[in-house]
Amino acid sequence: MSKVGIIMGSTSDLPVMQEAVDILNGFDIEVEVDIVSAHRTPEKLFDYGKNAHTRGISVIIAGAGGAAHLPGMIASLSPLPVIGVPVKSRNSIDGWDSVLSILQMPGGVPVATVALDGAKNAGILAAQIIGAADKCVQDKVLVYKEGLKEKVIKGAEEVKKK
Repeated sequence: MSKVGIIMGSTSDLPVMQEAVDILNGFDIEVEVDIVSAHRTPEKLFDYGKNAHTRGISVIIAGAGGAAHLPGMIASLSPLPVIGVPVKSRNSIDGWDSVLSILQMPGGVPVATVALDGAKNAGILAAQIIGAADKCVQDKVLVYKEGLKEKVIKGAEEVKKK
């Protein structure tokens, strides 16, 4: 069974990153959650990046605010796909520093980047990546997307009644 590693720079990022945990739980995908600070625990960062794939992790979601080096540093160390979640933290410049730090990676070190505070989409993207090789997960993603469609159709019908 595939597992997604969800890491963040500090506990203050957890309210945002919890959305990734929740959506992945909804797809019955196992998650491993940890705090790994690029600046305060560089040894832990190196260990995590180099060894995550040996623990059964298939995709890493890394959330960070401010300078947001965590996703890129993990991507530089790991053979796994990394999804970066820019977090609008109290020390960020309206979130733009986080977005640009994660988005503007050099060639050879890709990080898939979702919207500011977009952990839910990071979780969905991780499920889609896993679903490319796991039919059971792919089927759950298809059901989820069908639910989104039905919600819009129902909303449109409600608007027409008013």
